Amino acid sequence: MERILVTGSDGFIGSHLVERLVELGYNVKAFVYYNSFNSWGWIDTLPKEIKNDIEIFSGDIRDSNGVYESMKNIDAVFHLAALIGIPFSYHSPDSYVDTNIKGTLNVLQAAKKLNTKRIIVTSTSEVYGTAQFVPITEKHPFQGQSPYSATKIGADRIAEAFYRSFNLPVTIVRPFNTFGPRQSARAVIPTIITQIAKGADSLKLGDLTPTRDLVYVKDTVEGFIEIYKSEKTIGEEINIATQSEISIGELAKTIMRLMNYEIPFEIENDRMRPKKSEVRRLFGSNEKLKKLTGWGQKYTLENALRDTIAWFNNADNLKKYKADIYNI
Repeated sequence: MERILVTGSDGFIGSHLVERLVELGYNVKAFVYYNSFNSWGWIDTLPKEIKNDIEIFSGDIRDSNGVYESMKNIDAVFHLAALIGIPFSYHSPDSYVDTNIKGTLNVLQAAKKLNTKRIIVTSTSEVYGTAQFVPITEKHPFQGQSPYSATKIGADRIAEAFYRSFNLPVTIVRPFNTFGPRQSARAVIPTIITQIAKGADSLKLGDLTPTRDLVYVKDTVEGFIEIYKSEKTIGEEINIATQSEISIGELAKTIMRLMNYEIPFEIENDRMRPKKSEVRRLFGSNEKLKKLTGWGQKYTLENALRDTIAWFNNADNLKKYKADIYNI
């Protein structure tokens, strides 16, 4: 089987992707962020039989030499390493430029030198900004409504440039709002679940009116793999979406119902994005993904939420989250 490098493998989607690739028999190298604690992030929590089949490379995506070394003798790269928290990007945009733009450039330059066979660059639905039409297709205009989304737009365009300039076999994969076990506390679903699981008297949230297209992480991972398996996807930008939407308020009510718990909402200004920065509506098209690959959505929103709630309700998992603190 092909040798595959996954950058950002210590994170939420990356760890699920690594786990699935190993299950399918691929030879996987996991690029994890170097730290003095020798922590491999969520990779540390994977079953022993999975973890034993993973080659670990500790490095920093911002370091071109380390990226190059990690990509030697690799057939394909799934590039997921990024800074993704939108509120944090408001006051630390330099770090987003270095990680998201320069990090992607490092991967592309190494792939060019090493003749890597496939490069999957991870984008985000945030590059579209508030929907100008729905469902949002890959032809939708880009709008940088946060420093985070602006850096992801920049990374995407550099990836496109390497495909067009050097015929590098790049595909840009654009997941919409992925959720599930291991997601960070800065995201809305873990925010809701952990507050309820820890017995909060009120549910602290930001704006309840924006809508999101919520994709279960297992469906997202299968989207990545199906895109990789198809030669038709080279040079393309492809959404992974459910082609549906739900408001944050309705989402919170659904989770409360599934957890058999009802508390009032408490809107906090600290959790609100600046008015011009809030993405009001995300509702993605998955027609291109279905046309070019064998992908199909397997999980309904309620079934995926039940699985996610069950994971967070596990005491060992829940203790990793600080539900009483707003995580930016």
